[in-house]
Amino acid sequence: MSFMNIGRAAEASGVSAKMIRHYESVALLPGAVRTEAGYRQYDEKDVHTLRFIRRSRDLGFSLDEIRGLLSLWQDKERSSRQVKALAQGHIEDLDRKVRELVAMKATLEKLVHCCHGDERPGCPILEELAGGTPADTPADTPPGAPPVGRRGPAIQRGTRT
Repeated sequence: MSFMNIGRAAEASGVSAKMIRHYESVALLPGAVRTEAGYRQYDEKDVHTLRFIRRSRDLGFSLDEIRGLLSLWQDKERSSRQVKALAQGHIEDLDRKVRELVAMKATLEKLVHCCHGDERPGCPILEELAGGTPADTPADTPPGAPPVGRRGPAIQRGTRT
């Protein structure tokens, strides 16, 4: 069995040495074999596991989810039903995050539209972030014109209220 140092394992797996140490510290990767001088040594199985972790992270799985996936991957008697259920749960989380991002984008677009972006100090973006009432004047209202009675969007966890 041939071993490689952490730098070579990092290069072979696409995972940084720092993250390899982290994955060891949170028990996603078994503790490395050590040389007499204390240097970590990894084999191809470790590199394969690191690639699995990296691909899982690339898909946005949490460390706990990856722990579950690793356990299922290593269990040759597992049911694919369990793997599919975990992946479907992750898809639902991603869908929720996408909806939140879309709502945040829409809120920011409305705030940007309401901001004059000129020499005036009033800024509905900053007012909203500070928790005040956003400027009630559309971007095309001349300076000094009274508010038109329109309340801008509120920002709260990516949704408008």
